[in-house]
Amino acid sequence: MIIRIVRMTFKEEAVAQFLEIFDNSKEKIRSFPGCQHLQLLEDAHAKNVFSTYSIWEKEEDLNIYRNSALFGKVWPETKQLFAAPPVAHSYLQKIKLD
Repeated sequence: MIIRIVRMTFKEEAVAQFLEIFDNSKEKIRSFPGCQHLQLLEDAHAKNVFSTYSIWEKEEDLNIYRNSALFGKVWPETKQLFAAPPVAHSYLQKIKLD
């Protein structure tokens, strides 16, 4: 299992546009093969900073998504709204917690 966290800082005037992009694509991403979970988190102290938290069955599934037409549409639209480069991390879940 792969946990992917992407922290994104947006131009303040672009937050509403980003939220619209996320809202319009979240169910498509969630239904992508291998995606087990997708959640959007808002920074507790900076209203223009968000992170996506996603869980993928395996790294191959994440990479297939990252090379898909869906990602090829969503990411460029999102990327143009950044105020700073995004920071992405992938983690392996070692112990399953219920």
